[in-house]
Amino acid sequence: MADYAPLSRSKLVWLTVAISTAAFMEILDMTIVNVSVPHIAGSMGVSTSEGTWTISSYMLTAAIMQPLSGWIGRRYGEVRTLLTSVVLFMVFSAVCGLATSLPMLVAARLMQGLVSGPMMSVAQAILLRNYPVEKRGVAIATMGMVMVVAPIFGPILGGWITDNFSWPWLFYLNLPIGAAVVFICWTLLHRRESALVKQPIDGVGLGLLTLGVGSLQYLLDNGNDKDWFSSSIITAAAVIAALSLTLLIAWELGEAHPVIDLQLFRRLNFRVGVFVIAVGYFAMMGINIIFPLWLQTNVNYTATWAGLAVAPVGIFAMLAAPIVGRNMNRMNIRLAISFAFAVFGISVFWVASLNEHATFSQFALPRLWQGLGIAFFFLPLNQVVFSNASPNELASIAGLSNFLRTMSGSFATAITVWIWIRRTDYHHVVLTEHVRNSAAGLAPYQAQLNAQGVSGANAFQYIERVLTQQSLTLGMNDVFYILGAIFFLIIPFIWLAKPPFGGSRAEASH
Repeated sequence: MADYAPLSRSKLVWLTVAISTAAFMEILDMTIVNVSVPHIAGSMGVSTSEGTWTISSYMLTAAIMQPLSGWIGRRYGEVRTLLTSVVLFMVFSAVCGLATSLPMLVAARLMQGLVSGPMMSVAQAILLRNYPVEKRGVAIATMGMVMVVAPIFGPILGGWITDNFSWPWLFYLNLPIGAAVVFICWTLLHRRESALVKQPIDGVGLGLLTLGVGSLQYLLDNGNDKDWFSSSIITAAAVIAALSLTLLIAWELGEAHPVIDLQLFRRLNFRVGVFVIAVGYFAMMGINIIFPLWLQTNVNYTATWAGLAVAPVGIFAMLAAPIVGRNMNRMNIRLAISFAFAVFGISVFWVASLNEHATFSQFALPRLWQGLGIAFFFLPLNQVVFSNASPNELASIAGLSNFLRTMSGSFATAITVWIWIRRTDYHHVVLTEHVRNSAAGLAPYQAQLNAQGVSGANAFQYIERVLTQQSLTLGMNDVFYILGAIFFLIIPFIWLAKPPFGGSRAEASH
């Protein structure tokens, strides 16, 4: 494909729409389930924390496959890889919708993530290859917009579908969208396949990656339920993960055709860029997981209203992103990213100050301002990550970057839920200590309950419900304070990156 002339303007528009839609669909499925976890858990007869496995399982296998994107694209052709990924994604989306138990749904989500792994990275590479070199910034900005918009629309769309239809339609939605993507891409690209390069697969590296990441994800998903390292299974998973990932690094450094090209980390801008993306995405995913869960379990919001409460983040994001994209070459990239994280930190601290009695507008307003930062986050950071990349490196860079981003999001799902549960338990214990006969406020509160006809055992049951509700809110506040602090702490790291940003290696040499 590198030998083909760029597509004409009209065809490039259609290709951009199709590629962006494929990427949108892949990222959307990471967030569309978030607000529907309570419904899925209820229909399957499992706990909400077990329901979050439908999120982390998808991210796990998607992350494992993403570093292979470059090898798969070279071995089988990038166009063929994209089309095959989309078709199989549609198949396993249908299986997800037909699932009748949590193990079946998690297994289908694992396969869905597996086949979607190369989709985003190969889509980015195809788009960049078909754009004129001088307009690749537009392609990067377009994919950046997809990363901005998809996580925003996920909760809204997921909530509306769940409340008005049923959760299986979250997955059936992919069928007509995927069919349209396949048709457009095949029409435009079936004669523009990339050159095939037969390289051996790094079987040892792939095995160590799968074992290490799988063990680590199992530890994170099940550690809380099994009381962490008091469980021999969790301890074994931790040991296996540590050994596998350590051996993986040692093996990949000496492998001629590594599954993860660790040589990319020799580049300062790539190293800084993917680190900042991973940490920032961790905090963002933590917010997107905890906030809708808390709204539904503690504020009694429906899935639709929970989605609408987080939706305002898209307003400023979509307004600002085109402006950022057009002016990328004029702005101070590091200053723009610092601004983004400062906005994130302030808005998250704002949410952390709220409680279950806040109005809808009070929940939505911080999210509105958070959207201003999103446009200055993904788009400039993509410029940093792709600094001085040669055409043959595009898929590998995108694959490794997406791998670290996806793994970070997967860890965020497990870790933030664990912190929320732990802090909730802590606050429940502290609040319960004040429910005793000598407590100054207990007698007046009981008198109020008695006046409302609530007395005896019923009064204590009511008090217990209030304590649980308050504990959940205080636990959520703690999580958001932690995530807000992460945004501020990451700002100095972006200043380690060195200009120039973006462009090809050839361009940078002129």
